[in-house]
Amino acid sequence: MANTLLMPKATAVWLVDNTALSFDQIAQFCSLHPLEVKAIADGESAQGIKGMDPVITGQLTREEIARGEKDGDYRLKLSEPKVRVPESKRKGPRYTPLSKRQDRPNAILWLVRNHPELKDAQISRLVGTTKSTIEQIRERKHWNAANLVPMDPVTLGLASQIDLDLEVQRASRGREAPQPTGDTLLPAALTERLTPEQPKPRDEDEELDANAVFAKLSALKSKDEDADEE
Repeated sequence: MANTLLMPKATAVWLVDNTALSFDQIAQFCSLHPLEVKAIADGESAQGIKGMDPVITGQLTREEIARGEKDGDYRLKLSEPKVRVPESKRKGPRYTPLSKRQDRPNAILWLVRNHPELKDAQISRLVGTTKSTIEQIRERKHWNAANLVPMDPVTLGLASQIDLDLEVQRASRGREAPQPTGDTLLPAALTERLTPEQPKPRDEDEELDANAVFAKLSALKSKDEDADEE
């Protein structure tokens, strides 16, 4: 991949303001049209853009600028970057090393059982498999279904915990939270509204019955005393 100049217009602004390079030289180096460079010099273009020094960014050397200022026909050359930025990988199924591919069906079985909310495309992204394989494992039609054991793909090294959590979070969006089952504590808002139970007023009939019982006991006691005196 050929080196490309970072922020070409900002670099052109700096070269116009700080060097004696021609418009054609700056245009060639920054991949701009000479008229656009002239407009920058006249203040008609790139207004508000702060110039960026290509020497500080390591894209051009002082010697290269001096060589171009001496020779109007010289074409500036972009310096080799000291640090190479890795190219972004194209999106597609995750690559799985050969040593770990035998564990992939176990990981798929684990995902199917523990995270049924995940779509086939999400499982495919996590462990690098196909939808047909996922369907076979889900329906127990895989050729090795009898020997499969559910295993966490993070533990197997097939997926990172961050990627797994992210996919689960995406799949859970818009889904209703599960309702709690069994006995649960009442919310605090409800318990605050409850008033302590008032003691039940004593029934008048109960008081009458008690008086009658005491009266009978007194009568029996009196009879016992009379019998003792005789």
